[in-house]
Amino acid sequence: MTTTAKATARAGSNIAFIKYWGVADASLNLPLNNSISMTLGDLYTTTTVEWDPDGPLKADILHIDGAAAAGSKAERVSRHLDRVARLAGIDRPPARVASRNNFPMASGIASSASAFAALSVAAAAALGLHLDASALSALARKGSGSASRSLFGGYVEWERGCDDASSIAHPLQPADHWALIDLVAVVSTAEKTVSSASGHTLAHTSPLNTARIASLDRALDQVRSALATRNLAELGTTIEQDALAMHAVMMTSTPSLLYWQPATLAILQAVRRWRATEGLSVYFTIDAGPNGHLICEPAVATAVSSRLQQLDGVQAVLSSGPGAGATLIQEALF
Repeated sequence: MTTTAKATARAGSNIAFIKYWGVADASLNLPLNNSISMTLGDLYTTTTVEWDPDGPLKADILHIDGAAAAGSKAERVSRHLDRVARLAGIDRPPARVASRNNFPMASGIASSASAFAALSVAAAAALGLHLDASALSALARKGSGSASRSLFGGYVEWERGCDDASSIAHPLQPADHWALIDLVAVVSTAEKTVSSASGHTLAHTSPLNTARIASLDRALDQVRSALATRNLAELGTTIEQDALAMHAVMMTSTPSLLYWQPATLAILQAVRRWRATEGLSVYFTIDAGPNGHLICEPAVATAVSSRLQQLDGVQAVLSSGPGAGATLIQEALF
């Protein structure tokens, strides 16, 4: 490698229907359970990576959303670049990295999933490293577990696996199989005080964690079936239960994690009220943060969005359907 090489990738965030929470092997980011998600077409991260083996850089430079990043965020990116260089079998050159989200990061909209999926694809391509989808999924997983799913479009399952090679994601249904809508009710854009990466290590301290994991084989089957048959009632009932179960584990961990805000609970109550009194077919889920994700079909999306915007504490409503997997693009960030 004697010249600088640059590549840019874009990857959608994803909303998990069956959640990933807790790690079996922290060194490899192996999860305690399989998880299933929908890759979001309209909420994404764009990342440009330029390796600089012969240039003036003495260390990595990282910009996120236009601002220089340092500390733990920069270290996490640098560790991932180390992994890419090891796969390529080269001495690790410094790199310039710029990443931009079109949604609030670190607030429960899976920004690390889209970020590390895009980083994996761009960094590998910039080295001329040709990895198949499974290898890219395994690579992305080590940066952020949920990133293994954002490598693929549509509806995706991440297999728990037992080692680095087997803990990878694969598509269940393509993006055009079912035009579901994820309406994200943003109640806070503040960065979480406890990151998901830190929270995963606490799952085993909850007395409820074992029960949740034991229930998931059935829940996974229900979600696979609901996706295959486009059965929103079956899907919605299952994803609500698992979201509440995951947050129950968080709330009963040591130390306790309480990501919800008053507006979070108001959203959950409103969704159930709209179903019961107005017949609106909409269901909630919540990732590791305070923001609600409301899953519905396009026919009711406008009505649900309008109602959401009237709730106290809802700052904005973002909307996305299913989208494509991570891909290289021409428009570089620098």
